[in-house]
Amino acid sequence: MTPRDAAGNPGAAGDSGRWSDLDRPPLNAVALRRGLVQEGGLWTGIDIVPRTGSTNSDLVALAAAGKADEGTVLVAEEQTSGRGRLDRRWTAPPRSGLFFSVLLRPAEVPVARWGWLPLLTGVAVATGLSRAAGVDTALKWPNDLLVTVGGEERKAGGILAERAGADGVVVGVGINVTLRAEELPVPQAGSLALAGAVSTDRDPLLRGVLRALEEWYGRWRGAGGDPFVSGLQEAYTAGCATLGRTVRAELPGDRSVVGEAVALDGDGRLILATEEGVREPVGAGDIVHLRPA
Repeated sequence: MTPRDAAGNPGAAGDSGRWSDLDRPPLNAVALRRGLVQEGGLWTGIDIVPRTGSTNSDLVALAAAGKADEGTVLVAEEQTSGRGRLDRRWTAPPRSGLFFSVLLRPAEVPVARWGWLPLLTGVAVATGLSRAAGVDTALKWPNDLLVTVGGEERKAGGILAERAGADGVVVGVGINVTLRAEELPVPQAGSLALAGAVSTDRDPLLRGVLRALEEWYGRWRGAGGDPFVSGLQEAYTAGCATLGRTVRAELPGDRSVVGEAVALDGDGRLILATEEGVREPVGAGDIVHLRPA
């Protein structure tokens, strides 16, 4: 077999960087483009870079410069400054996961409904990984992907959406695929491999996730962003591990609320029922799943 570089091109057999870890071969850009970039489809281009700071930052900059169309996908084999919510760092060894961003321009959808895009992406990621990796996943509101490792919930992925000009949104996804126990950044982290995935081949995993994202995005956009008509609200509710649990919402302004997560409203906000009998919608904040007393 001829070694290939991160862009799917043949490389020299002595290239120590690309194939130093034989369990983590590079992605094949040529095959991914062949399988995903279709006339009339959402995905218009797929670029893979060996290393970057943040695919989200790079794609936002490309969109601002008019150098990226809707459906552009930017993938990095390694991110050195990947970000999650609240500017948390996201780091992992090269080729150990899927780190990518996509540019979406949902012109048919009112801006007020764009807040559903991270939740939509979560549903798509869970759907794609279930099909391609055979691993059960759950969604922690608003943007975490959970897997079960040794009977415990672990975070294996995250989603970050950022505006890109007046008409676009860049959605970034990071998924731990082959991280070993000794490589986890924190004990609460996990990976698809540690969760017993039947496949950790990143090419079919990425294809599965992007196909599911195209499917859900088309359904949601076709419904004018209506989460009920598109089925998105029902699908997210069914896969959300946060609902039905007691949680603490850490809110802006150093305020926190404890209550049972009972529902998602039409704007994608989490509804908490507090001990005082108040139903409080949470649109932004850090959610902590609390253990039963």
